[in-house]
Formats: sequence, C-alpha cells, structure tokens
Amino acid sequence: MTVHIDGIAAIVLFYLLILFVGLWAAWKSKNTSMEGAIDRSEAIMIGGRDIGLLVGGFTMTATWVGGGYINGTAEAVYVPGYGLAWAQAPFGYALSLVIGGLFFAKPMRSRGYVTMLDPFQQMYGKRMGGLLFIPALMGEIFWSAAILSALGATLSVIVDININISVVISAVIAVLYTLIGGLYSVAYTDVVQLFCIFLGLWISIPFALLNPAVTDIIVTANQEVYQEPWVGNIHSKDILIWIDNFLLLMLGGIPWQVYFQRVLSASSATYAQVLSFLAAFGCVLMAIPSVLIGAIGTSTDWNQTSYGLPGPIGKNETDMILPIVLQHLCPPYISFFGLGAVSAAVMSSADSSILSASSMFARNIYHLALRQEATDKEIVWVMRITIFLFGGAATSMALLAQSIYGLWYLSSDLVYVIIFPQLISVLFVKGTNTYGSIAGYIIGLLLRISGGEPYLHMQPFICYPGCYLDHSFGDNPVYVQRFPFKTMAMLFSFLGNTGVSYLVKYLFVSGILPPKLDFLDSVVSKHSKEIMDKTFLMNQDNITLSELVHVNPKHSASVSAAFTNKEAFEDIAPNPELSKSGND
Repeated sequence: MTVHIDGIAAIVLFYLLILFVGLWAAWKSKNTSMEGAIDRSEAIMIGGRDIGLLVGGFTMTATWVGGGYINGTAEAVYVPGYGLAWAQAPFGYALSLVIGGLFFAKPMRSRGYVTMLDPFQQMYGKRMGGLLFIPALMGEIFWSAAILSALGATLSVIVDININISVVISAVIAVLYTLIGGLYSVAYTDVVQLFCIFLGLWISIPFALLNPAVTDIIVTANQEVYQEPWVGNIHSKDILIWIDNFLLLMLGGIPWQVYFQRVLSASSATYAQVLSFLAAFGCVLMAIPSVLIGAIGTSTDWNQTSYGLPGPIGKNETDMILPIVLQHLCPPYISFFGLGAVSAAVMSSADSSILSASSMFARNIYHLALRQEATDKEIVWVMRITIFLFGGAATSMALLAQSIYGLWYLSSDLVYVIIFPQLISVLFVKGTNTYGSIAGYIIGLLLRISGGEPYLHMQPFICYPGCYLDHSFGDNPVYVQRFPFKTMAMLFSFLGNTGVSYLVKYLFVSGILPPKLDFLDSVVSKHSKEIMDKTFLMNQDNITLSELVHVNPKHSASVSAAFTNKEAFEDIAPNPELSKSGND
C-alpha cells in the first residue's frame, strides 16, 4: 500500500472545516459572555445555559455516538457467536438517555448545578467530592484515549499513514478549539460532526451492499454462509452476563459529566428532558449504518476482495471491520467519506470528555475545594491548563493502545458501581451522609476489583458462580465471570451508603455516640462547615446568606437553593439536646 494523497486531502479539508466551526463558536462564546454579563468560566463549562433544542439535541447525540460506538457496534454484529443480539450499546445508551431525561435531568437542571459533582459536594463535602472525581476523571480520560486510538487505527487502514501522527493531529485539533471556545465550540462542531457521520456512513453502504463479494444480508441473517448468522443469539449460560452488561450500559451511562454538561447547558429543565429524549432517538438512528456494515462483513467472501484470506477473523482484526469494509468493498473516494465519518465520531466524543474532565477539576476541585476566593479569570486559566493536560494525557495513553480498552472498561465499570448509586442517594434518598457515602464507595470499589478484569489480565479475588478459565487471551489465561457481579457491586454500594448513613445518624441522634465523634461534621453539627463553607459564610450560630463567590443575578436564586443543605437542618430537629449544643 501507498499513502493515498486524495484521502489525506479529504481529511485535511474535514479538519479545517471542524477547526473553522470551532473557532467561530469560540468567538460566539466570548461575545455571549461579554454581552450577557455571565462569567466566562460558566460560558465555557455550560455555555451560559442557553443551548437550544437543535444544537443541544445534536451535541448530546454526538457525545455518545463516538468512534467506539460506531466501530464497536459493527464489530459486535460481525464477530461469530455474538451478532446483533450482543450489540447492546445502541439500545443500552438510548435507554440511559431516556431514564436520565425522566428522572435525573429535571432535578439537576432546576437546582442550578454547574457540574455533576456539585450535589455530592453540597451534601457530602469537598473531600468526598474529590474522591468521586477520581473514577469520573478516569472514565473521561480513558474513554478519550480509547477512541483516539481507534481513530489512529482507522486512518492507518484506509489512507496508510502513521497511527501516531494521526492520533496526535486529531487530538491537537480537538484540544485547540475546546481550549478556546469551551462548550460552545464542542456543541457547534458536534452538529457538523454528526452530519458527517450520518452522511459518510450512509453513502458507503449501497456500494458495499452491491459489491459482488457480498451475499444478501437478508439471507445471512439467519443462514450460515461464510460464518454464523449475524443476528446472533444468547445462550442460556450467558443470560446473566448479558443482563449485567446491559444494565451497565443503561444505568452506568447516566452518571457522566459529558451527559450532565449538556443537561445543565439547556435553557430550561424541560428542554433538558427533551434533549435527552431526542438524543435517545438519535443514538438508535445513528447505529443503523454500523449494524449494516457489521452484517456486510459477515456476508462477505473475503477471498474475492483485495483483503484476501484469511479474513478479518483469521487476522484478529475484527475490531477494525468497519474501516476494512469501507476500504475493500467501496471505491476509494467513497471510503474517504466513511473515513470522515469515523474521524467526526471520534472528535465529537474526545473533545466532550476532555472538556468535562477539566470542568469538574476547575470548579469542584480547584475552586470549591482548594481556592474559594479564585476569580473568574483564574478559573478560566485553570480550565485551559487542564484541557491541555488532560488532552495530552489521553493522547499519550492512545499511543499505548494495547491496554487502553481494558482500562476504559474498568473505569466505566467504576462509574456504574460507584458513582451511579451515589447519585441515586444524593438526589432521591433522604438522610444519607458522608459516612455512608464513604462506605458505599469502598464497598463498590472492592467488589468490582474482586471480580477481576480480563482485558487487563487482572485475575479475580473471588470466583463467582459460573466463573471459567478463558484461554483466548494468549499465553496467560484469565478467569472470566458469568455472574452479574458488577450489578451486585452497584447494589451493595447503594445499600452500604444508605445503611451506614442511617446507622450513623441513629447512633448520634440517640446519644449512643457523643457529638465530638462526628469528625466528618456531617450529622451532629447543625450547620456543617465542611459541607457549607463553599457557599455560605457562617457567623457563630447564625447563617449569613452572603455568598463566597459571585453569582449572577439571574441565577442567584437557583444556586442558593442548590447549595443549601436542608438535611443539615432537618436531621437535628428530633433531638432538643443536640439542638441546644449546636447553639452553645
């Protein structure tokens, strides 16, 4: 193979288009923050809360429809023994958006939060917020690294350029317009990128379907021609693990900053819900071409193509089935359109994850936990620095591609096992406190790690029912779990949070434990300084509703309500002795 000049020219034009839109959106962001009297940092994080339905629907859909989404869906359909029955991402993520819209979008948006970690710091304090930042950060960074790595491999297949160069260039462009424009740049480039994904893949499909080497996919759906039917099936022994993975996608797809960043940028709580529903429909719609490409790969006699034998399965390239189909079953100029689609999908997810990670760090770690007196300009510069650092970290990891997917699987599991039950507790369960939150965190972490991780060759500490030794991982076989231990870990994490919270509350309120043992200041103290010092000044036994940080007039009511810890007031009411001690 030689380098395809036409393909490189097409990619350069595409990247220039994305960069132009990103810079234009950055200019719009700057003007909006100046004219609307809103903080520049808020404009970068949540776009000034004025993202409409059209742009909002596109950007929320594009956040999930990334390179891993379209490549992974095609791979799942193509791999023998899996097929469409195991392509869970489209329906799993779509349902996560529906559930998020029904139950999570409205309370988060109506309370005026700025990041996903705000309610945790409000209720559990800055230290707990810092702990929860760790799995959230891991998920975002490893996700970005995984999809950048996928893009590099795709570019190398179609235009035969160096993987490392393609990864670095893609990351630099995504970081550049995110660095300058924040959410506005990410949102408006998502519109272009989603259009490119849809157009690029659908243009390619007719050419691939009509290739002489491809058998009718309707026939191969239920009949074995070159390999097992692409519809696939679920064996009875795998039902529990199928359910476990599906619940992970459906519920674990909710507690991500990339999702809540769109929710919190909506112009109203109702719009935030509608955006979620629109994105759910968009996720299913955008998965259709990937499913068809996977089916085409299953229906192809590779000996009749330029790819030759053995096929992608024999060469262990099943994860690259989408670019392989574009390269070997479509004319070159058509495959370049498809390449643009993959590039668009990757950049639309990578920029979102990098911005989300930097937003949480700048607001929840640097501003609210470390430096409450920081100016808006200072916060903006912290965001810019962390966008650069996190983007660099993701790019560096992408260049070490062998273990990235395993790390991403593990970090995604931690988001499901640790953050999701914490989010349920902080939004919907009355009376949870920092002690319960810490207990739930530790329980979820230990139970998840105990099950091992095959992609990282991490052997389990506990072999749950159905565990077996898998020899498909090379010279080092790994035990694989069939028991739904991830969902079990999530449930135990939730029960640990609520159980320990109510137990500790009972022990203090009943007088079994003296108030001085409340070292986290989350149960006994009437006005917990650990929890409330980020928003309110305290003067002896009175709370002065003076705010430590500037709040825009149009948001002051919602922000004030959001950071008032009502539980801190209600928990103490039943015990007059503790109330008295709180006023002494």
